[in-house]
Amino acid sequence: MVLSSEEREQFLAEPHIGALAVVERPDRAPLTVPIWYQYTPGGELWVITEPNSRKAKAIEAAGRFSLMVQRVEPTVRYVSVEGPVVRTRPGSYELTWEMASRYLPADKVAGYVEYERTQLGEHMAIHMRPERWLSSDMGAV
Repeated sequence: MVLSSEEREQFLAEPHIGALAVVERPDRAPLTVPIWYQYTPGGELWVITEPNSRKAKAIEAAGRFSLMVQRVEPTVRYVSVEGPVVRTRPGSYELTWEMASRYLPADKVAGYVEYERTQLGEHMAIHMRPERWLSSDMGAV
């Protein structure tokens, strides 16, 4: 059963691990990688990555990407969204804290933020405006 607009946006706003897909080369299938993401219903979806990563370069070249999230219990449910990149911005302590707080226990956030800042180098946030949606709850009757 297809989810309503409200259901799909609320599901996407939950902290699932996303599968980001982007065309990297025309002669290959899309690059698909797991990623943390942030989304507020009605707003932009954003991810954080290193500016020179394969996914960042592919997103820059394509100008768009897709993200799919799913769960398997209590029913199989998924939401897939695709759209254009609307802006990028440099990574920051605040953005990393916001993202890490979404996925990690509170007592692990500060350590992760420090690790990213000191060990992983420069990051950027890539914002996408959701244009096309696919969704289903295969257990809904």
